[in-house]
Amino acid sequence: MSGDIDTPAPTADRLRAVLHRWADEDAFGAGGHEGTVWRGGALRMAAPAGRESYADPFGHTCLEWEFGRWTSPWTELPFTATDIIPSWTADAPDGARVTVRLQIRDADGAESGWYVLAHWCAGDAAMHRATVPGQSDAHGHVEADTFTAGPRGAAAYRLSVVLAREAGGTAGVALTRLQAVASRAPRGVPAAVSEPGGAWGTVLDVPGRSQDVHAGHCPQWDGGGEAWAGPACTAMLVEFFGRGPAPRDLLWLDPDDPAPQVDFAARHVYDYSYKGCGNWAFNTAYPARFGLYGLVVRLPSLTDVERFITAGIPVATSLAFRGGELWGTAHAASARQAYAPYSYATAGNIMVVRGFTASGDVVVNDPLSPSDDTTRRVYPRADFERVWLSGDGGGGAAFLVHPPDHPLPPAVPGEPPRW
Repeated sequence: MSGDIDTPAPTADRLRAVLHRWADEDAFGAGGHEGTVWRGGALRMAAPAGRESYADPFGHTCLEWEFGRWTSPWTELPFTATDIIPSWTADAPDGARVTVRLQIRDADGAESGWYVLAHWCAGDAAMHRATVPGQSDAHGHVEADTFTAGPRGAAAYRLSVVLAREAGGTAGVALTRLQAVASRAPRGVPAAVSEPGGAWGTVLDVPGRSQDVHAGHCPQWDGGGEAWAGPACTAMLVEFFGRGPAPRDLLWLDPDDPAPQVDFAARHVYDYSYKGCGNWAFNTAYPARFGLYGLVVRLPSLTDVERFITAGIPVATSLAFRGGELWGTAHAASARQAYAPYSYATAGNIMVVRGFTASGDVVVNDPLSPSDDTTRRVYPRADFERVWLSGDGGGGAAFLVHPPDHPLPPAVPGEPPRW
């Protein structure tokens, strides 16, 4: 008879996440300096600690660089993490770069070697920003912007940042903020729909940007269309705060481009190793050129997203789902007219959560739309949350930007900081 009884699927552990940030003199003072100093509100190179050659594998010649290095103390985690994602705010113009490295200690106390998470720069005239493929060992592996731990997980980690400039050059390089989010992915069936978080009925006026209208643009940066969810969403977040490239910055683009700021963002978030614009950390580093902070987070529920909406900060969420798994309604931006329910499938998309309906459903700008004025869509809260939090659908991954004078919401009392 036991074979006739349905065994319920195991309930998932709640997604756990903790973020540690270095953003002031005291925080950076606790680390190890080699030719670096905190000065004028940023970590800077004081005097070169050494020289190194860096051969750009994507077209530029091999250059000699002089560098300084800063290394954080070990950060002990309140749980054994399955993945870690660093992000940063920095100024690295042409002729300068920032290299971000990660080391972990597993649950048995064994230390890994150093993994390179990024060779980053704001432009592309002297070198091409890129991640490093093929980094894998018994402790884990790196896939573009994310370190995924091996079977023993990550119990602690530390970061190292190299600030470099062309040898003999004068380009300044400055790191204002550095953070990393460590998380433990949920297992089993995602938890029940989250409780209200205070933002029901609040919808932020985020401008809509379609990635589809850019299909075929800039093939050297992955050609627009379905490849440009990241830059379309990043452009929306930047525009929401009234920032973006000046007209003179866009002169190299077609004057008939419907939204040249999206093409501009694509060029400046493109990962030449990953060969795409979906690197979360590169998307959050880009807004620094406009005086904005950016960070990658993992959030365990839509209740946390509501905290950001209440604080006036839209959130870009990463999702993947099969056909029929997530149904929504589209709304024209002008008339707010609802169309027939629809669904599609995607191996990976990014949507900007801009608010919630009066009944708690999720209002997004979905760049996978035919035009800028058709990006507004509404999804049932439970369905959206289930897909977004599932290990295959996104694992609560999100990114956001904000001005320095626009604070993030308060931390959740009694829980490790998640932002």
